Amino acid sequence: METIGFYAGSFDPFTNGHLQIVTKAAKCFNKIIIGIAYNSEKEVRLDKEKMKEAIEKTIKELEIKNVEVTLYSGLTSHEATKYGANILVRGLRNGTDYQYEENIAENNEKIFGLDTCYFRAGDLGYLSSSLVMELWKNNVDISPYVPKYVAKILKK
Repeated sequence: METIGFYAGSFDPFTNGHLQIVTKAAKCFNKIIIGIAYNSEKEVRLDKEKMKEAIEKTIKELEIKNVEVTLYSGLTSHEATKYGANILVRGLRNGTDYQYEENIAENNEKIFGLDTCYFRAGDLGYLSSSLVMELWKNNVDISPYVPKYVAKILKK
């Protein structure tokens, strides 16, 4: 049986923490789909198409062959099943993340039959998209926190 993981997020921006999760997940699944969500509840800070291109360039440069990137709106579970995913991939930074994610995972399992696999953020547990954007808005160099192609988007 082929295992396909669906890793969803707004990725606004995609950070080295997100990349770490993708790298770990790519070793465990036959295929990983990175789903960049249009979330009507969140303010969009960066162009989603440009972010998709930056993530694709990063994945290609790292020669990770079993990852693809897509844009979507609507329910993550619907998009995941559209791609044949059988597991949702999530990153955990801390216990607060676990509590939040576990509630969503329970609903996804009961309603859609999708299980969730968690990957620890490890040494990048402090890193969030919000932190990166706050640093960027205050003219702090964010290049240590995001892949180089994402940094290029933020420099424009």
